[in-house]
Amino acid sequence: MAGSQVHQVINGGLLVGIASLALADSLNPATIAVITLILLTVSHRPVGSAITFVLGAMSTVFTLGMVIFLGANAAADAVGEGLIWLRRGVFLIAAIALAVAGLRRFKGRERKGIDLPSWFGVWTAFPLGILVTGADLPNAFPYFIAIERMVAADIDIPVGLFVLAGYALVYCIPCLILLALGLAHGDKVRSRLRKVLDRFSTGTIKRSIPAAIALFVLATAVITIVLWP
Repeated sequence: MAGSQVHQVINGGLLVGIASLALADSLNPATIAVITLILLTVSHRPVGSAITFVLGAMSTVFTLGMVIFLGANAAADAVGEGLIWLRRGVFLIAAIALAVAGLRRFKGRERKGIDLPSWFGVWTAFPLGILVTGADLPNAFPYFIAIERMVAADIDIPVGLFVLAGYALVYCIPCLILLALGLAHGDKVRSRLRKVLDRFSTGTIKRSIPAAIALFVLATAVITIVLWP
C-alpha cells in the first residue's frame, strides 16, 4: 500500500466511520452489566477484577476480528466474490438477530435477575470477559460492518490490525468510564447503578405486536440487501 493510502486510512473518512461503529458497539449491555455487578457486589479486589474482565473483552474483540479480517483478505484474494460473501454474511447475521428479537416480542416474559457466577474472582474475570463478549458478538452488527469496510478498502494487514486494536479499546471505553466513576464517587454511583440494574433485570417485558412487526420488517429489509445482486 502506498504511503498516501495509509495516510488516508489513518486520517480519512474510513477511520471516522470505523470509530463511529466502535462507539455504537461499545454500548454493550452485557459487558456494562458485568462491570456494574462488580462495582455492586465484589468486595475483594473489585478494581483488579474489573480491569481483568475488560482485558478479556478486549482480547476477544481483537482476536476474533483479526481472524475474520485475515480470513476475509485471503478469501478476497483467492476468490473474486470473497468480499461479496463476507458482506452477505454480515447482513444475514443481522437479519437473524432481528427476526429472533421479533419473535420474542410476541410473548411477554419475566426478566431473570442477573448475577456474577459463583466462581468469579480476580483470576477468573479474564475468561469471563472472553465468554461474555464472545457470546454477544453475533449481535455486534457494527463490528462486522467495520471489518467488511476494512476489507473492502483493501488496507494493508498491519494497518488493519492496528485499527482493530483501536476498535477493541474503544469497545471497552464505557466499561472503563463506569469503573472510574464508581471508584471516584463510591456509594452515590453505586446507588444509581443499583436502580438501573433493578429496572432492567427485574419485572416483566410486555408483549408488543407493533414492536415485533417492526423488527420483522427490519429483518426483511436486511434480507433484501443480502439477496440483492
